[in-house]
Amino acid sequence: MIVNLPYGKELLPLNVPDTTAVLTPPAAGAPAGLGRDAVVAALAAPIGSPSLANALAHRRPRTVAVTVSDITRAVPNRTFLPEILRTVSAAGVPDGAVTIVVGTGLHRPSTPAELEHLVGPETLSRFRVVDHTADDPATLVQVSSEPYVSVNRIFAEADFRIVTGFIEPHFMAGFSGGRKGVCPALVDLQTIQRFHGFRTLSHPLAIEGVLQGNPCHETSLTVARKVGVDFLFNVAINRQKEIIGIYCGELEAAHAAGWRDVAEWTTARVARTFDIVVTCGGGYPLDQNFYQTVKGMCMALPALHPHSTLVIASSCPEQLGSPEYTQLMKRYAGRWREFLADAAARPDRTEKDQWELQMQCRVLECVGPERVLLLSDEMDPELQREANVTPVPGPAPVAVRLQETVDRLLREKPGASIAVIPDGPYTMLKRPAT
Repeated sequence: MIVNLPYGKELLPLNVPDTTAVLTPPAAGAPAGLGRDAVVAALAAPIGSPSLANALAHRRPRTVAVTVSDITRAVPNRTFLPEILRTVSAAGVPDGAVTIVVGTGLHRPSTPAELEHLVGPETLSRFRVVDHTADDPATLVQVSSEPYVSVNRIFAEADFRIVTGFIEPHFMAGFSGGRKGVCPALVDLQTIQRFHGFRTLSHPLAIEGVLQGNPCHETSLTVARKVGVDFLFNVAINRQKEIIGIYCGELEAAHAAGWRDVAEWTTARVARTFDIVVTCGGGYPLDQNFYQTVKGMCMALPALHPHSTLVIASSCPEQLGSPEYTQLMKRYAGRWREFLADAAARPDRTEKDQWELQMQCRVLECVGPERVLLLSDEMDPELQREANVTPVPGPAPVAVRLQETVDRLLREKPGASIAVIPDGPYTMLKRPAT
C-alpha cells in the first residue's frame, strides 16, 4: 500500500507491505472544516466568559493587544483574525489602538512576507503588527520578581489582551495552546530558559498529552495567570490545516475543552513497538529546520524499542535552526552523552535552545544515533552529520531515497515489523496502561 508523508510543501509516497501498521488517529469524531460563520458563533457564545463583544463593552479598553503564532505554526489566522478585529472595531477601539503581537518566543524574527502570510495583506495594512523580542529589555516589562518574569510590554500594558493560537499535542508541555500563547511566546529569555530548563525536561511527566504534574505546563500556566489573559481564541486543525474545533473564552476553561477534543482526535493507540518506524517532520511550516524536526522524533518514542530503526524525512531548508542551536549541535556532534553530563552538572544554567538537544537525547538513549536515519534534500550534508543522527545522502531525490531505505531495511531483516506515522509530530501515540 502507499502511505503519503508530508515533506515541506509536498507529499512523499511510500510503498510499504500491507502488514504495515499505519499509526493514525481514528477518523470519526472531528467535524468538517469550520469557516467564518463558526468563528462568529464561537465569539458570541464562548466558554466560561461573556461574549467578546460584551467583554469589550464592559471594559471599554483604550488599547487592545492580540497575539498570533509565528510562521512555524500552521494556524489559520486569516480565517478567524478578521472577525476578532471586526468585533474589536465595533466596540469603538480605533485601528491605531490595536497591536498584533507575533509570539515568537525565541524563534527568529518574521520576514515581511511571513507577516503578510500570517495575518493577510488587509490586516497588515490596517493594524500595527510586531514581533516579540525576548532578548530586548526595552520591549519588556517585569511582572514578577520571585521568580523573575518579564513579558512583552505592548501585551502586558494593553487594556484588553487577546491570545490566539492552536491546540496540538506538545512533546514537552502536554498540549500547545492556551497558556503557551503567553509563556514561552511572549516572555523574556530567562523565563524561557527556566521553562525549558534541564530539571524541567528531565521530569518524567514533561511529555505529550500530560498536563497534571507536568512542570512545563505548570510553569507556563503560572506565568499566564500572572500576566492575565482577557480572552482566549484557540482552534484545532486537521491535516489540511482546516479548523475542526474552536475554543474561545476564559483561558483555562476554553483550553481544557480544546485539549480534550484534540487528545481524542490526535491519539493513535499502539499496542506494541516496531523494528522499523517511519515518520516525518510534519511538513510545511513545521519542518523548516532540524530544531523543529526533533518533535517528530520524540513523538515516535512509544513505538520504539532499543533495536528499532527510526526513519524520518524532513525538509529543513533553514538548516539546523538558530545560530546558538547550530553552535551547540556542532560542539556536541557525536558527543550527545557528554552534552547530557554537562547539562546535568549545571542545571541552573540553560543555553539558548539546549532543550531541543535534550529532548532529542530521549530518542538517542533509546535507539542511538546510528538508528536514527534522516532524509533531507535541503539540509547541508555536513550539518546532518553533526546533528547526532545518521544521514541518508545520495544523488536521487528524497522520495526515492526514502523508498530505497525502507526497502533495504526490510531486506536486511526479513519479517521485521514496520509502522508508519504519516502525520509525524501531530500524532500522539498511546501505549496500553501496564
